[in-house]
Amino acid sequence: MSNAAYNREMGAHGAGDRIEPQLPGGAEHYSDPVMEPELSAEMVQSTPEHERARPIPRISMHAFCEEPRTAEAIQVAASDRRLAKAHVAVHMGGTSVAIANYNGAPTPNLIIIESVSDGVGMLAELDSLAECCDAGTKVIVIGHLNDVMLYRELIRRGVSEYVVAPAEPLKIMESISNLYNDPEADPVGHVFAFVGAKGGSGSSTVCHNTAWSISELLATDVVIADLDLPFGTAGLDFNQDPVQGVADALSSPDRLDEVLLDRLLSKCTEHLSLFAAPGLLDRDYDIAPEAYDWVIDVVRQNVPYLAVDIPHVWTAWTRQQLMQADEIVITATPDLASLRNAKNLVDLLKENRHNDRPPHLVINQVGVPKRPEIPANEFADALSIHNYMLIEFDSETFGTACNNGQMIAELSDRAKAAEQFRELALAVCHRSEQKKPEPNSLLRPLLNKLNLKKAGA
Repeated sequence: MSNAAYNREMGAHGAGDRIEPQLPGGAEHYSDPVMEPELSAEMVQSTPEHERARPIPRISMHAFCEEPRTAEAIQVAASDRRLAKAHVAVHMGGTSVAIANYNGAPTPNLIIIESVSDGVGMLAELDSLAECCDAGTKVIVIGHLNDVMLYRELIRRGVSEYVVAPAEPLKIMESISNLYNDPEADPVGHVFAFVGAKGGSGSSTVCHNTAWSISELLATDVVIADLDLPFGTAGLDFNQDPVQGVADALSSPDRLDEVLLDRLLSKCTEHLSLFAAPGLLDRDYDIAPEAYDWVIDVVRQNVPYLAVDIPHVWTAWTRQQLMQADEIVITATPDLASLRNAKNLVDLLKENRHNDRPPHLVINQVGVPKRPEIPANEFADALSIHNYMLIEFDSETFGTACNNGQMIAELSDRAKAAEQFRELALAVCHRSEQKKPEPNSLLRPLLNKLNLKKAGA
């Protein structure tokens, strides 16, 4: 369609038509790329805004902005963990600067163009840009007109997405994610990282019981990756002694595919599998951070949920896994050392994960006899975390479950800790459980009267 034809059509349909909703890629309806397993009748799902954007593959991306606010939003998006693999460059100047840059030079995988022009001017600018774009380059346009006819014409001319300014970082990430994550393909699994504020805090126990609860509550596949290679306890906790496991995958990450992964996983239940650590000291485990990234990426492409048990060490790869996880659970005991370490972790995560939810806090082993403790509310207030979970000290239940190779809920479904692990499982998965209404009973009026008499006695 020519500019003149576009002008005529705008007049026929009305230039004031708004884009409701903004549609990605010319689709007739919006489709959320995060596809979750089907919920039971008692579960409801809440998908936070930050979960609509999924990790972006290794692409090169150039942005050309007219306004400083747009450039700042793209810079914030570029620093997010979901764009960690992408190479992003931000320039000021809009379409004219982009044309000058690409005159005789190759174009990147993705170009983001901001335009403050009217509809006709924007189309003319993009026509000029198209002449110097390589085949396969995708284009996202950020414009200041909310006009459905302009949107349709841009899509007709090959623009991948049109975003109405002001463009917020999460919206930019979501638009890019829609281009490079096929909604029809299998979803990229969610990664939950479990880390202890100090050694012996019980982070591994929390990880294993929470992952088991997810697999049972949602009836969906979950993998536990025990990354404490020399001292991991996942095999003991599930009464498993696999010959191979995560160390074999990390030693040759480029060989790991769906077939090899299936051989290396140890089946614990119908929906729960274990990527066990060797738990041996017969060798050193000096493994490059890139190997961990590779293995985690392969696993998350094959299962909806991956629980990563991170050991209490501080290395390049542990930091990297924490920064890239979808959800983080910090387990601490109510003492001063845990408070200091947890505060350092929370501050680091806030500084580097601006577009993510704060970590989940589990205060474990509360109420050890004769041990001075920091009150839970003071502990959480010092971390500026208002929602936290308490797990009381119960040596008999936890000790028996550990020795039997069972989870807490397997040993005693009515144990208080079992219910807490179920709540944590739903929280990290953004699910909530709806309580069933009590069935009507012929005895209910009589019971209500008896209760009222007792209350008045």
